[in-house]
Amino acid sequence: MRLVPSNLVFSVVTLGALTLLPDVFCVKLKEKFKWREVSFAWPSEDAKVDALNSGKYVVHNNLPLGLERWRDKLFITVPRWKTGVAASLTYVNISDGLSPNLRPYPGWAENELPTDRNRASDAGSGYLKNNATIISTFRVRADECDRLWVMDTGLADILGDAVQYAPPSLVLFDLYTDKLIRRHFFNSTMLKEDSFFANVIVDTERGDCDNAHAYIPDLGSYAVIVYSLAEDRSWRVKHNFFHFDPLAGDYNIGGVNFQWTDGVFGMAVGKRLPDGTKPVYFHAFSSTKEFMVSNTVLQNESYAQSPQAYYDYKLLGDRGPNSQSSAEFYDSETGVIFYTQVNKDGVGCWNTVMPLNADTQGLVDSDSDALVFPNDLKVDNEGTLWVLSDRLPMFIFTSLDAEQYNYRILVGETREIIKGTPCDK
Repeated sequence: MRLVPSNLVFSVVTLGALTLLPDVFCVKLKEKFKWREVSFAWPSEDAKVDALNSGKYVVHNNLPLGLERWRDKLFITVPRWKTGVAASLTYVNISDGLSPNLRPYPGWAENELPTDRNRASDAGSGYLKNNATIISTFRVRADECDRLWVMDTGLADILGDAVQYAPPSLVLFDLYTDKLIRRHFFNSTMLKEDSFFANVIVDTERGDCDNAHAYIPDLGSYAVIVYSLAEDRSWRVKHNFFHFDPLAGDYNIGGVNFQWTDGVFGMAVGKRLPDGTKPVYFHAFSSTKEFMVSNTVLQNESYAQSPQAYYDYKLLGDRGPNSQSSAEFYDSETGVIFYTQVNKDGVGCWNTVMPLNADTQGLVDSDSDALVFPNDLKVDNEGTLWVLSDRLPMFIFTSLDAEQYNYRILVGETREIIKGTPCDK
């Protein structure tokens, strides 16, 4: 089984000019944190020196990618794209200074790579020091029940000599105690040749914490994995709408042109409807179209895998040219879905009470420096939008300038940033 996704191979050319961007009402997102290169809160200076000397820490190989807020913690993921990533799951305190050191979560021991480099099988935890070990994570989600859901790919040195230390797995932590709740390994029946699990979306409510479900997009082989916490079981769901659009696979970002074939990746769970169901919004990364399906369809394994379920998936519309998006999030207070606009160096919005077309989309902010490749975004319980930008295409295809600020986290109040856009209805 080949667990390294083939869609990580691309063509690259440098452009002479950036893509022209549409007018933005005004710049509304404010910088909260920024780094030229990320640093870590080492237990001692000797520990840092040892990591540098051994190659366990290669400063310029550490790129922040995903984020999530819970109380005073802001979680930041650092996938192991290359060697020398000091810790893959980290956090800072929201009261920290402008360029804070990243602190490993739940600790340094859980972020150390196993010494056994043999490829993993269904043996799962036999390849890890303990079940709380984090190999490499792209996205995390804190739910209404104060649990952190971590999608661990189990794959390190993705762009180099890729090593699958363990099968992909979901790792759950109690955020009050920082203790492991459960780890669920996805067995070989969930994985296909180009499978790649990088995102996790959680569907739960505080009054029904045991009945939680997680949706894991398989962007490489175009499926969604559904996980039931109550049953500690997962199943694979396929649909044509999970595939990428071959006309939307070309990207021009920060002076770099490249092609991606990523399928379903962005997902968001909407507000509960009067009949008790919830809409699940989704789109392929390499696409400009948005779709929806009821959560009851995904959660019914036999029905979701039957031909009868095909017409339960709905096309909502097209966001317009060059509107490819890496992440989306539904804000229950405004009814707005916020989403990244990677080709436009910005953040978009759509009010879900309106039809979805190019005219109903708002661009709440765009900046050809601060928002080059907005990679992840979340709305917290206080109505604040958090956005992480990281210049990923340059990190992968060319190089980053360590003298410039390459990684940023920006914030804005949701009701304020939609003013003057079609989302303010």
